[in-house]
Formats: sequence, structure tokens, C-alpha cells
Amino acid sequence: MTYVKRIPTLTYMEKIQVYFPPEELSALRKAAARTGRSLAELVREAVRKQLLAPQAKGPVALWDGETRQTSLDHDSIYDDP
Repeated sequence: MTYVKRIPTLTYMEKIQVYFPPEELSALRKAAARTGRSLAELVREAVRKQLLAPQAKGPVALWDGETRQTSLDHDSIYDDP
């Protein structure tokens, strides 16, 4: 016989009020309905991703000079004729 033992954990949260313009609130409600998640959950996730994400360390760009060609030119430059 197999069983799963669940130990409930409590996470402290503080209630706040946030005001959104109508178009932002509408977009947030549509995203919540589309994903089956609550408005609060979407806002918490956005805060985690935007403000609590680890900061990049070291160089992040591969090239910081002036570009000579675009990515659209890649195939015409490197493909065999």
C-alpha cells in the first residue's frame, strides 16, 4: 500500500490594494480567464519575474559594435549558391 503524506505549509501574505486603468485590468482579467489563474496569482508572478529575478552578472551581449548585416542577410551570405 502506498500513501502520500501532505504536510500543510503556511505562507505569510499581506493584503494590499492596487489600482489599474480599465484597459490594464481588462487585459489582466482576460489573461486570468485564459490561464485559469487568479488576478492575484498573475500579479504575484509578474512581481517575482520582474523585481525578484536574479540580476545578470558579467557581459550579456555577444557584440557591442556596429552591425554590418542583419539576421535577414544570414541565409544569402552563408548558403551555398
